[in-house]
Amino acid sequence: MINVSKLKEGIVIDHILAGHGYKIFQQLGLDLLDGVVVLMRNVDSTKMGKKDLIKIETDLNLDLDVLGLIDPNVTINYVKNGERVNKVSLTPPQTVTGILTCKNPRCITNQEHIHDVKFYLVDAATNQYACEYCDARTRL
Repeated sequence: MINVSKLKEGIVIDHILAGHGYKIFQQLGLDLLDGVVVLMRNVDSTKMGKKDLIKIETDLNLDLDVLGLIDPNVTINYVKNGERVNKVSLTPPQTVTGILTCKNPRCITNQEHIHDVKFYLVDAATNQYACEYCDARTRL
């Protein structure tokens, strides 16, 4: 088993659905950081069976909308001096701007160059969002 040391300063993104860790890693641009970033996949979990986990050894302003969109069940732990100082649980964001694209090929957003298209949460259980222009359902 691989052993990753305890984080002294930084952020731990925990309880990521197994297989979603790399998607979060990409969407947050963690590959562009100069600091240490560890992505662990398929880690044994008593609560979830298997999970992914990301440890970031730097102070970073996370986009909670992206995290809530990809996996609303993740928890974010902020660590200082080796101790957790804050724990944040997420929920799906009510509106998302500039992250999703409409799946409807006839939607005006796919025909013309429109910036910052909004999507509204319509079903939290399935993480489905509706396009502000054509109301087509989509998810990340």
